Amino acid sequence: MEKNDILCAITEGLGSNGEGVIRHEGVTFFVPACLPGEKVRFKVLKIKGNIGYGKVEEILTPAEERVRPKCPAFLRCGGCRLQHVEYSAQLALKGDMVKDCLRKIAGIAWDVPPAIKSDLEYGYRNKLQLPIGVDKNGEDVIGFYAERSHRIIPIDSCAIHPDWAEDLICILKSFMRECGVHGYDESNKTGALRHIVAREIAGRFIFTLVVTKREIKGIDRLLSLLKSKFASFSLYLNYNAKDTNVIFGEEFKLIYGPETFSNVEQGISYEAGPVTFLQVNENVRTKLYKAALKTVTGEGDEVVIDAYSGGGLLTAMIAKRAKRVYGIELERESVACADKLKEGNKLANMQNICGYVEQELSGVLAKETGEKIRLILDPPRAGIARSVLKALCESGIEKLTIISCNPSTLARDLGILTGSLIEKDGELIKGDGQGAYEIISVQPYDMFPQTKHVETLVCLARKAD
Repeated sequence: MEKNDILCAITEGLGSNGEGVIRHEGVTFFVPACLPGEKVRFKVLKIKGNIGYGKVEEILTPAEERVRPKCPAFLRCGGCRLQHVEYSAQLALKGDMVKDCLRKIAGIAWDVPPAIKSDLEYGYRNKLQLPIGVDKNGEDVIGFYAERSHRIIPIDSCAIHPDWAEDLICILKSFMRECGVHGYDESNKTGALRHIVAREIAGRFIFTLVVTKREIKGIDRLLSLLKSKFASFSLYLNYNAKDTNVIFGEEFKLIYGPETFSNVEQGISYEAGPVTFLQVNENVRTKLYKAALKTVTGEGDEVVIDAYSGGGLLTAMIAKRAKRVYGIELERESVACADKLKEGNKLANMQNICGYVEQELSGVLAKETGEKIRLILDPPRAGIARSVLKALCESGIEKLTIISCNPSTLARDLGILTGSLIEKDGELIKGDGQGAYEIISVQPYDMFPQTKHVETLVCLARKAD
């Protein structure tokens, strides 16, 4: 087999990125837009050892769950990967993704159920983040990056965003055309506009235009266009002239509207600004947080530790239901946001700590000796730090709850906590399963319909000595 060969085979399963897995003559191929059980013709794009990559040429026997994708940019932009899959099948596939990661990475056999659905299959995102640049002909373009590249795929709308996204893109194109303001060219570092970032909070909007110049001509025209479509909004300019992949620079300038907008979530009043982290799917966020709260609160006599607590929204919700809660977060800005939540909601039983979880955990436990301790962790995609896992295994905490956005790192972390993985000479190897904790439940949530991503809520209990 060589590059550009046309092969015919049956898809056996799905990979972690939502692509079809096809085994042919000793090579495992990953081919996007294929579904399990489908017979397909595909073109070989690359083979390295026993791993190959391909592109579908023809679906010979379509699966029953195959549907027509809504987006014309499907598979060209780096976003959605499952629009060709009927939604109930997506939920089952995401449960299988988590199940397969647990088995393959950690050696954990667990019957993972389908993901909890989103009430909106499309139009669910409250945040839009688009690069602005130039195409190969030097023409301005707004869209999404192609997967694993900085080549912008132009779009006029996005199916997983509400209709306001289409309005915003149209307004921005008109502004650039009328005022002669151009997108950023990464090759020669010219052009004024790098990104547009928008956040919706209860029908109000925060727009942030990321720019390479502190003064943008025609900004009054942009405001006029925005006012024609949006009743309540703020506009920020963010200055970022660095040669970096980071979207925001450090300097924000408020051009119009209030600095923040307020909202209420499960009894907690909060304010959101241009850098506030909020889950992009409010419907699933509510379902996930309600379920997470039940795992760490109940009788009202619990002392809860919220590790990787971020801006403190979940910490504040816990404070409404628990005896005391401690939020531990490394980023000072996030801790400052959590302190504002505490003060604004008059939560005297909420304490926010700035520091590393593994360093702060022992002090909290010593302070709360004899209390009913519960711990919840919501780590970044990289998972729970190895030092934190070690501290947890030595902590004596009876119940843990983990909210994970990455099935692969979740499987690794659960392997360490349950003992199915152990560390030897800096490497993780198969263990005997005699770890500190055992799994009680695993439930995925579909925070991101049509994409490969999935959130997972896991409950663990300490094994009896």
